[in-house]
Amino acid sequence: MKQTPSPVMNSAISPDISSVVSPAKSSADIDAQTQVNFITYLQRLLVEGEFTATYKFALLHALADICIERPLHSDVNANLHDALDSVITIDELVVKFIELYWQHSLPYNGVADEAFVLLQNSGSQSALVQDLAAMRRQGIRTIGQLKQSQHWKSLLTKTRNTFKQGPLWRLQLLAGKEECFYYPHDKSQKHIVLNPGIAFCFRRFYDLVVSLARNHWTQKVSAFPANFAVLGGKGDLSQFLFGSDRNSIISARPLLTEIQQGKCFYCNKPLKNDGNNAAEVDHFIPWARYPNDLGHNFVLAHRSCNNAKRDHLAAQRHKERWYEQNIINNAAQITSELSQYFICDSSRSEAITAWAYQLALQGDSPLWVAGREFETIKVAVRLS
Repeated sequence: MKQTPSPVMNSAISPDISSVVSPAKSSADIDAQTQVNFITYLQRLLVEGEFTATYKFALLHALADICIERPLHSDVNANLHDALDSVITIDELVVKFIELYWQHSLPYNGVADEAFVLLQNSGSQSALVQDLAAMRRQGIRTIGQLKQSQHWKSLLTKTRNTFKQGPLWRLQLLAGKEECFYYPHDKSQKHIVLNPGIAFCFRRFYDLVVSLARNHWTQKVSAFPANFAVLGGKGDLSQFLFGSDRNSIISARPLLTEIQQGKCFYCNKPLKNDGNNAAEVDHFIPWARYPNDLGHNFVLAHRSCNNAKRDHLAAQRHKERWYEQNIINNAAQITSELSQYFICDSSRSEAITAWAYQLALQGDSPLWVAGREFETIKVAVRLS
């Protein structure tokens, strides 16, 4: 397989940490009260909102995902950055919806004799999950295959219609009253416009929003009577609904082995077949920080290096090598060969990386170098 340089960049050096985190220095532009109000509204939404189905949790998750998957504007202050990211098209949300529900369309092998696709509402199965389950029965195994199939356009159209009829305008109903804190309700447009400060807060509190959305989503699925009979209080439902598909991840190993010439991404020593030197596919931006599988976010590492890195962000030198390997030199090849298994969008991976290091600078998080060695991110910024 020939390594084809990506046409999107012409530099072989990753932007240093300071260039991708500079908006953090202006975070005070989004006043503290707005951030407090954001947390308060999130708590109210989850307590006072009506959740007869799981669509609203998916919408909340989708809004947070989209806000961090967009490129940082390193040359503007936080207010302007927030304004630039405030417009979200309905189609962006619909695509994200389908991505989120794809895993949920798998049959659940609980205590029942037959596999059962868990219900997502208190009545019959949701139309979207029914459609996705039907496509799985036709032999579509991954979200990448689904997007390349003949069914994709019709699925988008059908999901868009359902989305606009319900979740988009019902998320912000608290105690039966519209309280449009996130975005105004304007049904005449093909997009929504987030209110001032909301995009920033979704980025700043992404971990909290997604954690709460997934926790409440899991509880709701568990509570539907038909699901409860299948689950029987057994199994890790959260892992089933939101976990990474380890079998699919293994499919990235051959390409990464070739790209890295059989060497560990982090220590550059030969990979072997077993023990601590066995090859494992690692999420460069850890799953714990961004729980989605992106093709350009994968690297191949020794089991020992992977275990040592755990959920930490890697040091600046590793970040530069990831950027050179997966974005500059091999973005097109990764997309070509892995898109049938994963979401492969190099710009999304770049944006997620910039966002993660921005938050690390705000929190003064240590960066993993090797073994038990760490460097402080502020030192990395000064040295960049």
